[in-house]
Amino acid sequence: MGIEIERKFLLAGDGWRAQVERSEPMAQGYLVGMGAIEGGHAKSSVRLRISGEQAWLNIKSATLGIERQEYEYAVPLADARHMLDTLADGRVEKVRHHVMLDGAHFEIDEFTGANQGLIVAEIELDSADAAYPTPGWLGREVSDQVRYYNVNLIDRPFNTWTPAEREGKENA
Repeated sequence: MGIEIERKFLLAGDGWRAQVERSEPMAQGYLVGMGAIEGGHAKSSVRLRISGEQAWLNIKSATLGIERQEYEYAVPLADARHMLDTLADGRVEKVRHHVMLDGAHFEIDEFTGANQGLIVAEIELDSADAAYPTPGWLGREVSDQVRYYNVNLIDRPFNTWTPAEREGKENA
């Protein structure tokens, strides 16, 4: 069984930019999204992601927290483009920046379009209690705030959030 253990953070500065090893644009849409999950019609999100000339289908359990079931499968690029254009309810676009720090791999997603201005850092861990670097540019953890899940950014993009929500306040 595939398990993803991932922490998500807001950023407290731009110091990470000097440490970027590579960047790649991504587009993703959901074949089973938040509406079905909230309505009790699905136990998982089903995402299609395209990055460059590669594409993946991703199935992730609809559970809150840093540890979730996750399965990912490569799909032909032409099929992925067609599914994204015809079966997905909208899409999220971003540039993913890769930063290595003290042996840890941070993926920093800089969103575009209706989510312009949102930048989050993610780190995958081997266990929920694993130690990880905490550089000065790493801000407040938002792993348990569903509005930061990519599946939610289609129906409720960053440009519709209140100022309190943009600051990552939990009760906003």
